[in-house]
Amino acid sequence: MKKLFLFVPIIILIFATTITKNSTKKLDKQIFEINENVRILEDRYELTLLDYNILTSPKKLIEYQQLYFEEKFIQKKIENLSTVTIVNDKLEIEKMVNIDE
Repeated sequence: MKKLFLFVPIIILIFATTITKNSTKKLDKQIFEINENVRILEDRYELTLLDYNILTSPKKLIEYQQLYFEEKFIQKKIENLSTVTIVNDKLEIEKMVNIDE
């Protein structure tokens, strides 16, 4: 009888340990996957923020142009820009901005 009182709690502890270990492994796997997803999203965020900061500031663009490209680029007025499209094998040229005078 004493052996039974000793044996049953040991078996219960073994099962409880197994269940706990399996639950912990699943949680560790989920935590790892979430951390990887967060890392990927942080990288995307940083790149998007960099693009935004570079492309939204005309001053910065002009600074980069002077710093890296010297005289390769010419500043144009938006009124002088046009779009070219091909429709039925013909070129159509349209002004990007129509200014009513």
